[in-house]
Amino acid sequence: MVDEVRIQGLGVIDEAVLDLSPGFNVVTGETGAGKTMVVTSLGLLFGGRADPQRVRPGADRATVEGRIVVDPAGRVLERVEEAGGELDDGALIVTRSVSAEGRSRAYLGGRSVPVSLLIGLADDLVAVHGQSDQQRLLQAGRQRGALDRYAGSALTKPMRAYTKAYQRHRQVAALLEELTTRAAERRAEADLLRFSLTEIEKIDPKPGEDVDLAAEEERLGHADALRGAADTAHEALLGDPAAAFEAANVVGLLGAARNALDAVRDHDPELAALADRLAEAGYLVSDVGTDLAAYAESVDADPGRLAVVQERRAEVTSLVRKHGESVEEVLEWARASASRLAELEGDDDRIDELRAEFEELTGHLHAEAAELTAVRQGAAERFSGAVTEELAALAMPHARVVVSVTPTEEYGPQGADEVEVRLAPHPGATPLPLHKGASGGELSRVMLAIEVVFAGADPVPTFVFDEVDAGVGGKAAVEIGRRLARLSRNAQVIVVTHLPQVAAFADQHLLVEKSHDGTVTSSGVTALDREGRVRELSRMLAGLEDSELGRAHAEELLDLAAREP
Repeated sequence: MVDEVRIQGLGVIDEAVLDLSPGFNVVTGETGAGKTMVVTSLGLLFGGRADPQRVRPGADRATVEGRIVVDPAGRVLERVEEAGGELDDGALIVTRSVSAEGRSRAYLGGRSVPVSLLIGLADDLVAVHGQSDQQRLLQAGRQRGALDRYAGSALTKPMRAYTKAYQRHRQVAALLEELTTRAAERRAEADLLRFSLTEIEKIDPKPGEDVDLAAEEERLGHADALRGAADTAHEALLGDPAAAFEAANVVGLLGAARNALDAVRDHDPELAALADRLAEAGYLVSDVGTDLAAYAESVDADPGRLAVVQERRAEVTSLVRKHGESVEEVLEWARASASRLAELEGDDDRIDELRAEFEELTGHLHAEAAELTAVRQGAAERFSGAVTEELAALAMPHARVVVSVTPTEEYGPQGADEVEVRLAPHPGATPLPLHKGASGGELSRVMLAIEVVFAGADPVPTFVFDEVDAGVGGKAAVEIGRRLARLSRNAQVIVVTHLPQVAAFADQHLLVEKSHDGTVTSSGVTALDREGRVRELSRMLAGLEDSELGRAHAEELLDLAAREP
């Protein structure tokens, strides 16, 4: 609900604060005082068009700030938090400003946001019904939603069954669409996979084979150099037994060094330890020399084997380039592609199965939609009668509301029904859509009748009516006041009115007063106490605040309203 609204520089209002009740709030004042600016300010808060002509002459900009109490577990707070905003002591602060040049700014929970976000939030926060703002229930989707909420629990089970059937129907339809419209593309994909898998199967790479082949090619390609290096190192370590004379070698030198130390090792343990280390070095060098001889013997320059390795490596490398960065990735790709190929090769069978399921689901969906239609038509008949009955008490005794529920061939998330609220303003008239069959004042009363019937089912917490009582008076005006009071038991109601019979039923009475200072006219807003209400109602009744008859009538109206259950 809207707790407070601050207005600056809007129309004739220089600065004003509206403290609103959670129940029935009424705004009154003389013609031209700026009552309509109250509705305009609420419209701006919830994303209404920013008209720079509404900026007060001489002001740089018009600003409206609203303090709105929201459900801490509701959808509105979720969207506010998504936008980066936050609550202020449990309330949401919404600010909208319009410059004299036409630039508009919007703030939500302390964060700058696009105006479109305010428009989106408005659906969950407020319903505005005025001479030019009856758009909410004029939308076909809204009318169907209103009827569904009116139908209540009777619609819950069939809607759940329909939704389940509808979702599966869409899934199957999408699969069929993909399989049939992309048949050529899928066949091409299958051919490519089949070719690639055949190539991999033919080459039959083994895990790690690419690494092993690279190492073997490197060794075979440099066989002579490897063998020569091993022979040279062997001779340096152990000498060449085939040589004519013995050359110096590492093992011999180590042996000579060890012998020199062994001769005196008994005289110093430290020197003895060094001699042992030389012995170990000799054994190690001898082993290395022996291994070098064996390695040199094993290295074979085999041009035939080198050619085989190079050819095999080229085949494996080609696969790796196409399908991964290693043989392991090639094999993984092959496993996944084989599974995909099996899926593609089963398309024809799958299409037949899906077509059969689709036909079965279509019949099931049609039956579930028909049940939804039957429930809606029953609710529409009751809804039409209840709204027509309300209109009779709102100075439209001959008007008739008809809610039309028409099944179509197109299934949507909410069924296959088109729902339209129509109005026949007098006997014999053809019921027409609301925007065609009602004048501005009639449309406001139709909306009021709908909201009263609909009260409690609609989640919107605040209703705003601008001149809902246009063209009525007397007993009909009293009935309008009663019905607005009834609506306020389930939601906050804000009404701009010129009828004292309506104003008397309010929980909070706000008076818009006009002051004149030279050539400048401005308005302020005052919350009236009991005496203030008597004076204002007297003015509205008789045109004189202090008329004895007017005051008596005002007292009588307030007492009448107070006795309402």
